[in-house]
Amino acid sequence: MKTTNIKTIILFSFFISFLSCKAQTTLPLNTSLKDIPAISYLKDLNNELNSYTGVFQGNFQGKNILLYITKIENKLQKSSQKTYYSDVLDIKYVVKNSSGVVLQDTKNNNIPSINLYSIGTKPYDNSAIFFYSGTNCRVGWGKIILKRINSTQLSWEYKPNDIILDDSKCPPGTDINIYLPETKDLIFTKQ
Repeated sequence: MKTTNIKTIILFSFFISFLSCKAQTTLPLNTSLKDIPAISYLKDLNNELNSYTGVFQGNFQGKNILLYITKIENKLQKSSQKTYYSDVLDIKYVVKNSSGVVLQDTKNNNIPSINLYSIGTKPYDNSAIFFYSGTNCRVGWGKIILKRINSTQLSWEYKPNDIILDDSKCPPGTDINIYLPETKDLIFTKQ
């Protein structure tokens, strides 16, 4: 009986040691990628993401754009260098033409191939930087910057990296229009 208890205690100790080695390190949201240990968690410790959440509306060239911005905690992030977790802002959107016809909807259709989420903030500039995967076939992928003007308004800047399509990677008939506004200083107002 005594030998069984000792073996159980030793086995339990190894198990606890193993779990403690795998514990997640929590770091501030804007920690540099080079300073992030594997399987770390970049947490929004100062709640800087909360002021961006909500529904925001803007108009551009006859299109009505609704942004649905939510905060997601502990989202898995994979880069070519590291795997870690981070609090992020996630944007789903609906773009309608001047007649109210929906041109693109990532909120209700839940198009999994189109992603728009934050990759960092600049608190000194009141801005958040987003990665946009682009529309179908990655057309228009790039960076979007939202700058807080006040508690109800955001300024929008979209910098596409690639708007050229490689026809061999996209099936014929695929909608490759970029519906998000390719502009700077567009104002979105909280609804």
